[in-house]
Amino acid sequence: MQFLEAIETCVVKKYCDFSGRASRSEFWWFTLGTFIVSYVWQFIMSLLIGSAVTFNTDGTFHFEAIQLLGYIPSLALMLPSIAVTVRRLHDVGKSGWWYLLIFVCCIGGLYILFLNIQDSEGDNEYGPRPQK
Repeated sequence: MQFLEAIETCVVKKYCDFSGRASRSEFWWFTLGTFIVSYVWQFIMSLLIGSAVTFNTDGTFHFEAIQLLGYIPSLALMLPSIAVTVRRLHDVGKSGWWYLLIFVCCIGGLYILFLNIQDSEGDNEYGPRPQK
């Protein structure tokens, strides 16, 4: 799967689809696209608005509500990111509930990363092996 095809699949075709499987290329191309969009948006917002937090001389800080606009892409891409990760877990033969391990300190997140690196399993209970 190519970069634009992975983005289209995850954002347009399977925005909130937690069933089925996702190949490694679909997952990693979408992850790269998510990082690019988020960081470019944050960069543009920081140029337009400025720093998110300003520290005062008395030790307090000031946060402007307009800075929340910087998180729009992250919020918009949160559901497809979770969905593609769950489909990727299905691809290696694990239940999507394993995704909850990311909330168990860094060990859980590292294990999810390890599973996402693994090669696809043959046909399993979640469907046939996805094309690369």
